This record gives sequence, structure tokens and C-alpha cells, in this order.
Amino acid sequence: MCLSTQTIYLPLQSLQEQSLPVSKFWHSGEVNEQLLNDEDVTLFGLFVEAHACIKPLVNRDIGIPDTWFEVLLRLGRTPGHRMRMTDLADAVSFSSGGFTRLADRIEREGLIRREPDPRDRRAALAVLTEQGGEALNKALTAHVSHLRSHVTSVLSAEDRCHFARILRTLRDANQ
Repeated sequence: MCLSTQTIYLPLQSLQEQSLPVSKFWHSGEVNEQLLNDEDVTLFGLFVEAHACIKPLVNRDIGIPDTWFEVLLRLGRTPGHRMRMTDLADAVSFSSGGFTRLADRIEREGLIRREPDPRDRRAALAVLTEQGGEALNKALTAHVSHLRSHVTSVLSAEDRCHFARILRTLRDANQ
């Protein structure tokens, strides 16, 4: 096994540290130790922990809510700075209804606008406005600085290439 399981999923230790009565939560022998210590569980746990640690650091001081930033970033990186609302909702992992409410708030601030989709009159496009582009530029300045401090500076150039390849492989295999 190449991955240490020491820092991943320690409910028993956590309960003991909090002085909680472990017997109410933990019954020895009920958990399959082999699966609990499986290298794949550890690998995924490390992925989740790293993301949870890094995300607040790289989104600090961006001037807009994280979810807004993700929407503006997707629009900014799309040719024409416009996307169908349903595609944008999928891209940022929101339900259609949840994204509509999010888009309403972003639109009220003047960062996006809706336009009819000329290829499908039933659909609408979200379009990055000039004000949205300015907010995105400001947010990206802080975001890129934090990315360099907390992500890329701790990885070698070779590690960054491997990391990008691995993430693309995972994304593409699971779409």
C-alpha cells in the first residue's frame, strides 16, 4: 500500500478526543477493517480533504460569492462569453431551479444578463456583462495569486502536468 491511512476518517479517535461516549456511536467489529483501510478509500479521502482545505484559501478575497465566481469564470472562459442556462447549471453542478435562483441574484447585480437562444426559442443564454467581466477580472486577480501560493508553488512543474492529466482523466471518464 502506497498511501497512509493515518489521517483519513478517524471517527473513533475523533469521538475520544471530544470525550464523547464512544459506545453510543461505535461498536467494534461492525466495520469491515479491510474496506475501511482500502487504498481507494484513502485516495478519495485525500482528494476530498485537499479540496476542502484548498477551496476556501483560493477563493479568499475575491469580492463575490464563490458560486457567483464559478458562474462568471465559466462564462468568461466560453467563446462569446455566453452559455445556455441549462449547460451552465450543469457546469456548476446546480439543479435547474437552483441555478435559476442563483442567476436571478447575479443578474440583479448586473453581472450577467439573459438573452433568448437564437437556435432554440425555448432556451435562454446567460451572457457575461461588462460589469460582470470587471468583477471577474478583480476576482481572478486574487484567485490566481492564491492559487499560486497554495497550489502551484507547492508542486513541481512535472507534478502540475501529472495532476492536470489525472484530473482530466477523472473528469472525462465520469461525464
